Amino acid sequence: MVEFNTIDINPPLLNSSCLWASDLTQLRELYECPYTGAVTTRTATLNGFSEDNTHTVAFSASSTTSLNSYGYSPHPLRSYISWVYDLLTHPTTSGSWPAKPIIISITSSSSTVLQEMVDEVMELRFRLHDFHMSRDPPAVGVVNPMLLVAIELNTSCPNIRDTTPPAYNLPFLVPFLDVLASAYYSDPSVTIGLKLPPYIYSARFQDIVRRLSSYSRPNPRLDGEDAVSPFAFVTCTNTLGSCLLLTDQLGNEESATNDTPFALPTHLGGLGGEALHPLALGNVYAFSRLFAEHRDPGIRKIKVIGVGGVTSLEARQRMIHAGASAVACATLLGQRGVKAFELLTNGQISA
Repeated sequence: MVEFNTIDINPPLLNSSCLWASDLTQLRELYECPYTGAVTTRTATLNGFSEDNTHTVAFSASSTTSLNSYGYSPHPLRSYISWVYDLLTHPTTSGSWPAKPIIISITSSSSTVLQEMVDEVMELRFRLHDFHMSRDPPAVGVVNPMLLVAIELNTSCPNIRDTTPPAYNLPFLVPFLDVLASAYYSDPSVTIGLKLPPYIYSARFQDIVRRLSSYSRPNPRLDGEDAVSPFAFVTCTNTLGSCLLLTDQLGNEESATNDTPFALPTHLGGLGGEALHPLALGNVYAFSRLFAEHRDPGIRKIKVIGVGGVTSLEARQRMIHAGASAVACATLLGQRGVKAFELLTNGQISA
């Protein structure tokens, strides 16, 4: 079990925000999977992202590697609010009350709109608290579902045309961090994290940590002897943008349906899976070391969720060795469905 502010991820294995966590059916299957300790929704915008036939994914024939041209979810945030409320206010198929956290992934190009989205998630948490307090008879030993909802700001999708991901442009990122920090200091029970892009040089890791540390405050419950950060975790990493696969690198079935030499209609896309794994490990290692060695105790408490090429039990273990407190996957989920998490737990899938 790993504690991220007020949520516990047990086991420390989950999906990352991706295509295969788009709707209620997919989210329910992920939630009911005994091998996941949390579920992350696909990244939502306030009113839904316009998706068309240029948004797709291709898989390499030679490794568990993917290239995708997807943006964000076509479903608006209000759909995820409704689905999460449904999942957390009804018993699971085993008959037990929900105890598994759900991380709602959100994004916006406007800090004003992001504030509106955060307000909607906070309102969901208050509704869940009211539900919990109104149970008759009172639920003894049941987790308050308000404490099972976390927020992840996706700062890093590389597939949005003519847009620089905010985490590659720190001055642009600051207003979004301001919104998240304000939400936390208004209600420290909310768990907040960032999904970051892959970085390739050391100064950028240091810049991000320095910026996060500027939001730390003295912890009033400890009379100023400790500090807290509004950010409980970072997810490293998102896909690597501007990558290219050709059809001769795909499986025969995918190649046969493509009448161009390029794997994607957009040609370039975000690279995930095994090809990204070494870079993802480096990002996890760099951030976990910088957090652990920081003089600010609030920053030292920030956890890393490792994602990128987690396609085997060995890859999951490498993420832990690199410093990840929890591990997530997407490409393997896309290929194997929720059985991916059994593979990442036991090293094989049962018959």
